[in-house]
Amino acid sequence: MSLGLKYKNDEKIIEERIVNGVPYLVYPMLEQTGVVKHGFTTRLGGVSKGYCATMNISTTRGDDPRDVEENKRRLAEAIGVRPEDMTFTHQTHTVNVAVVEEEDRGKRFMETDGMVTNVPGICLVTFYADCVPLYLVDPVRKVIGLSHSGWRGTVNRMGRVTLEKMHEVYGTDPGDVVAAIGPSICQDCYEVSEDVILEFQKDFRKEDWDDLYYRKENGKYQLNLWRANEIIFQEAGVKKEHIAVTNVCTHCNPEILFSHRTTGDKRGNLSALLALK
Repeated sequence: MSLGLKYKNDEKIIEERIVNGVPYLVYPMLEQTGVVKHGFTTRLGGVSKGYCATMNISTTRGDDPRDVEENKRRLAEAIGVRPEDMTFTHQTHTVNVAVVEEEDRGKRFMETDGMVTNVPGICLVTFYADCVPLYLVDPVRKVIGLSHSGWRGTVNRMGRVTLEKMHEVYGTDPGDVVAAIGPSICQDCYEVSEDVILEFQKDFRKEDWDDLYYRKENGKYQLNLWRANEIIFQEAGVKKEHIAVTNVCTHCNPEILFSHRTTGDKRGNLSALLALK
């Protein structure tokens, strides 16, 4: 059964799945590692009401806590994890990456936009409504990372910072890592002002600028966060053939995915989930 998502191209990068009435998205490339369970939520399949309808597990959107708990239960059952193992970030557009140990199971990390762990069963959870989810799986050392990267996180190379933390703590070799850039706002939908572009010009090579943005007649720019994060991964040592770049835009799919550009603060959050088996 198709969810009716609009894709930017016909590549089979993402697979739609519905389990017990809960739709979510998966990356076959991550599944093929054989070491993780993962998913990316839609706004469907839950019990939340109003502007959070229906699948929202974020506690920062003004949602009914009872609905959030029921949604967590449904989502955990669909993906194959336990609600009590879900471990969360409270994101503030930093490049702070937490190391999640056994005693952190179920915790919320404040002022944190990324997490890494080697503990089986702990389910890392991060939140989105246009920003970029970054999934990282090291099938050799059995280590995972999950990070949130908006334009600020991207300029500050959140993907590289997360990889460096995996290497520092667990010995991960970036050449072994399989990475996915998750559903987020596409270049066609992401208009930014010149001050944002100036930040990218300072931090990215000039030869990459044409891939990253173009200027419009109104003086604004269209920015490609998908390509920017792919460049960051490759420069950090992840092999191009090990990177799955999304072809699903949050803003292009307002009936299925939450988007800040579409509805502002009147929305729930999408969730990325990643756990070692």
